[in-house]
This record gives sequence, structure tokens and C-alpha cells, in this order.
Amino acid sequence: MADFPQHGRIRHSYDTVAEEYRSRIGDELTHKPLDRALLTALLEQTEPGTPIADLGCGPGHVSGWLATQGARPVGVDLSPAMVALARRDHPDLDFREGDLLRLPAADGEFGAAVALYSVIHLAPAELRPAFTEIRRTLRPGGLLLLAFHLGTEVRHLTEWWGHQVEVDFHFLDLTTVEDLLTTTGFSVEARLERTHYPQEADTRRGYLLARRQDG
Repeated sequence: MADFPQHGRIRHSYDTVAEEYRSRIGDELTHKPLDRALLTALLEQTEPGTPIADLGCGPGHVSGWLATQGARPVGVDLSPAMVALARRDHPDLDFREGDLLRLPAADGEFGAAVALYSVIHLAPAELRPAFTEIRRTLRPGGLLLLAFHLGTEVRHLTEWWGHQVEVDFHFLDLTTVEDLLTTTGFSVEARLERTHYPQEADTRRGYLLARRQDG
């Protein structure tokens, strides 16, 4: 599948830190009660048995948790190394390599989607096309759960856990993202923010739960 050249640095960076990322982040949901609650709310409003996209799935830990709740997750990640780890740790689940701007999925394939801290690597101009692409893969009425760091800064990393990388983390404004979702065919049903948990980086976190609108 064709890729977007500007995303090569992101892919390489996550390939480089994949094993370290898994060891540090792979159990993060155990100490994130709000995230689990929001994921549960999404599951309760999604038709049982319909695939749920985990966009930017990393080593597959969120997909793994969704599966324990009886869901049918499909993980998608830009990094081949991350996808390999996810397939190794969760051999019974479906993981695919892909870009948020061109997802490896059919129109209306997913009953819902989650994108936890994955849109933070998109340039501002890429958010609208990414939301349009996510909407394409959702069934009518399907829910999308987004999580991201709040603010206006861009953190550029050249070193991450002792590894050389080249990756940007875009902090986002909650209202700006909500407006973009609205103009790409979603209706935002919930928005909230929280401070960081003790185990997390010191940033405020934003969440939006939006539903695909039709007609």
C-alpha cells in the first residue's frame, strides 16, 4: 500500500522504540480508569460482533483489552515493528499496517473506532483528511473515541528512551478538534479533559466521543 513520504520519520521512530514502548506502555490501561470507562461506553453502544478499529494500535495492548471485553478489534499501525509485536502478543487478533490518511479497510467496515494518542503525530492540515478517512471506514452511526494531549505546542524528539528518533508530538485544542469532526460528518456527543495520572507524562489530556452522521 502506498504511503505518505512525510510519515517515514514517524514510522522509523516507532520501529526504533517498539520493544521499549511495549515494556513501558503495554499495561497502561491498568492504571487508566477513565480510559477504560470511555472504551466501555463505546463498546456498549456498538453492535456486538462488529469490528472495532484500534487506530495507531502500537503493540496491541488496547486491542487486547477490547478483546477481553468480548469485542472484535482490528488494530492498525504505521510501524511494521509495532504490528509485528501486536501479532506476536495477540496472535488471534487482526493487525494491519496502515496510515491514518489511507486506512487498509473497506468502506463501512468498522462498527466503531478508537484513536488514542495517534492523531498527535499528524500535521494540523492532515487532521481533516484523517477524520474524513476514518468516517469512510465507519458504519452509519458508528462511534469514534479520540484522545490527545491538550495545548498548542509541538514537542520534537530526537532522543526517546535512549534511542535516536525524529518525531513530532502535536498538542491539540479540544474545540478545534471538535469543530473539525463536526465539519467532516461527525456529531460530538461527549468531550472532557483530565490531568495526567502519576504514571503518565505531565500533560493535560482531552477526549472526544463522536458519532458518524449521515444525510
